[in-house]
Amino acid sequence: MARKGTRESASDAPPAPAAPPNETPFETIAGICSVLVIGLFALELLGQNFVIPSGSMEDTLLVGDHLLVDRITFSPATSWMPLVHHRNPQRGDIVVFYRPAPQPEPDADGNPVYAILVKRLVGMPGDRIHLHDGTVFINGVAQPMPKEGLDTPIAPSERAYADEFPSVLPTVEDSHGAVTTWVVDLPNHIENGDLVVPPGKYFMMGDHRHASLDSRFWGLVPRENIMGRPLFNYWSFKTPEDQEDKKGLGNQLAWMGHVAIHFFTDTRWSRTFHRVR
Repeated sequence: MARKGTRESASDAPPAPAAPPNETPFETIAGICSVLVIGLFALELLGQNFVIPSGSMEDTLLVGDHLLVDRITFSPATSWMPLVHHRNPQRGDIVVFYRPAPQPEPDADGNPVYAILVKRLVGMPGDRIHLHDGTVFINGVAQPMPKEGLDTPIAPSERAYADEFPSVLPTVEDSHGAVTTWVVDLPNHIENGDLVVPPGKYFMMGDHRHASLDSRFWGLVPRENIMGRPLFNYWSFKTPEDQEDKKGLGNQLAWMGHVAIHFFTDTRWSRTFHRVR
């Protein structure tokens, strides 16, 4: 120990803390990739992005709304994760699902393509459903009318089918736009003027009724087709309804440029993080 009144030698001083090693470019890239992989895994397992392509759910959902979809709540319960809440879909839920009828055009390999849609669950298994003058009756009780969807122009023949469903049964020759397989199967589910939803199936409708191709036109949705429920709208951008139909690299690049230029002016800021219900 140094004597009083004398200085300690340099060798007795505590060592300076070592500087942290510099991160190499490879380590930086590896760290970013790890975060992306974990994030993508979480989104794929727990949630999924969904963009509204049509006005069938206006004004609840608008074309250009970007939704985060909860894929856990409607999935089968598991014993290894008991704290996660699971339940079956309920009447009034907005759900994301695979359409039961394939698209008219198959993919490049000739395989059927099943569209992913978002609609409101109107009919549960066992429910008796019919429409009169556009009003939905469930088990004999009239349901509240949507704010939108009954003032859109529609052909008289289609209006009779859509607004008085299922009292006007279509034929294969005059399907009113309904899918042929559903036209054939629909009479099997009619009792005393009501559509009776069979076990394991659900009846879906869009809130914008005259602009919605839904269970009236392509049939009942099996439980296994239901993917999840939208939680909130994380971004909403003004988008033409025909944007999804524009294919090709040129159209995609043009749209990306449009979004970049008009991001601040055409983003619907009031709908950001808007809860879906």
